Amino acid sequence: MKRSGRAVLAAILAIACAAGAQGLVSQRSISVDAAQEAATAALAQCRKAGHQVSVTVLDRFARTRVILNDDGANPHSFEHSLRKAYTALTYRTPSGEYGKRAVANPTGIGALHLDRITTAAGGLPIRAGKEVVGSIGVSGSPGVPGSPPGSGGDADTACAQAGIDHVGSKLK
Repeated sequence: MKRSGRAVLAAILAIACAAGAQGLVSQRSISVDAAQEAATAALAQCRKAGHQVSVTVLDRFARTRVILNDDGANPHSFEHSLRKAYTALTYRTPSGEYGKRAVANPTGIGALHLDRITTAAGGLPIRAGKEVVGSIGVSGSPGVPGSPPGSGGDADTACAQAGIDHVGSKLK
């Protein structure tokens, strides 16, 4: 009886140690197909509103999955859509919300010196449940009449949300 008890205990410990010693992790990320669909839907939403924009979708590892640059989009919108997507991904919050927090908390302003970070609205994290699996950034929508050029973050955010909504059922 003692022998079989020791054997069972040894087997349990061996299994537990093997499970804890694994050197790999598994993380979900947006597929290139879903990224393409999200970007296309975001671009279509902005086109409906008469805006020519750029759209960038990143996976959870900040790798660029898709960039769409609409005919007539401003040259800077290409880079800015990437910055918006990157900010939303790394801070796991809409880029405009990060901007509000950075202004309210001066210690957060230091992060603006990091490459690819922006305070402009138009970048959103893409989630599967509560897990961030990517991000989308849209840039190029005009602002409200009388606002400075490049301040169309609300319209950019709405287009980004349309892209996420389009692929939402595939991310569950």
